Amino acid sequence: MELGISMFGDLHVDSQTGKIQSAQQRLAELMEEIKLADEVGLDILGIGEHHRAEYAVATPEIILAAAAAVTKNIKLTSSVTVLSSSDPVKLYQNFAMVDLLSNGRAELMAGRGSFTESFPLFGYNLYDYNDLFEEKLALLLQVNIETKVNWQGRFRASLFGQEIYPRTEDRPLPIWIAAGGSPDSVVRAGKLGLPIMFAIVAGTPLMRFKPLYELYRETYIEVGHDMSDYQVGMFSHSLFGEDEKEVSEYYYPLYKGQMDRIGKSRGWSPFIREQFDYGQSPEAALFVGEPSAMVDKILYAEENFGLTRFIAHLDVGAPSHKHLMKAIELYGTKIAPQVRAALNKN
Repeated sequence: MELGISMFGDLHVDSQTGKIQSAQQRLAELMEEIKLADEVGLDILGIGEHHRAEYAVATPEIILAAAAAVTKNIKLTSSVTVLSSSDPVKLYQNFAMVDLLSNGRAELMAGRGSFTESFPLFGYNLYDYNDLFEEKLALLLQVNIETKVNWQGRFRASLFGQEIYPRTEDRPLPIWIAAGGSPDSVVRAGKLGLPIMFAIVAGTPLMRFKPLYELYRETYIEVGHDMSDYQVGMFSHSLFGEDEKEVSEYYYPLYKGQMDRIGKSRGWSPFIREQFDYGQSPEAALFVGEPSAMVDKILYAEENFGLTRFIAHLDVGAPSHKHLMKAIELYGTKIAPQVRAALNKN
């Protein structure tokens, strides 16, 4: 199982004044965190796309290109790219360049987008939410394997024998599907034989997602895809510290602050401490605590879901750079080695 991290470049928001951290400062911190993740031997780095005031990253591939220059081994992926409001041709070109810069370490994770700010920003209608994703995914997959493309659709100018460069070397660009719980998304990924990453966040009970993992596997097998290519992942909010009580007390107000900011636009009730505490329990998806408990929790998820990849999303609510560096250090030096050792025994 591959073990990695994801970050969105969350900006710290002062709870008293509402002042937001400088994006320039956060991006400088982010590069240091990325370098450390590579140095401690983590497998995956994911960077997400947002178009809101409290996030520093609008274009993951720009950060991934910068990461390619300061890392050696870690895979570089989006987490996620909002495909529905992007141009698949330009996306392929951008990620192909990241792949070339990183000597074959780039991936792309495509999603429909749980945040919708990019739709009006780039001139798309939310009424076309599903149709946009289906059409653009089909074009992206075609561009990924064909240099000369003939294509026609509803939402983009047609392509007639158009050659698309640059190309990745030696293999197509790995493309994952990000899913938040829609069975339709799961079946689509399974039929296409694309790896799938489930976002299980905000303290959701882990077993609520087991039927979706089973649906994906059943669909994948039923269509006849090669099981040697089977990949399935899990993405969950996380923060690691030496002492569980200390990291919990530090993180709760930051996590609540971000959940409540997002919740205002979605009609959610205020996030409360009981939700946070339940999320930290072994059966729920909030990976906040000390290394040994996190090892057990990751192994529990792997055993139940057959994971080939686990992504700890670390910067919800903008923990300090110091806390993020400590979390990455613990993940790479204590948590990941113990998880790998346990899996190797089996």
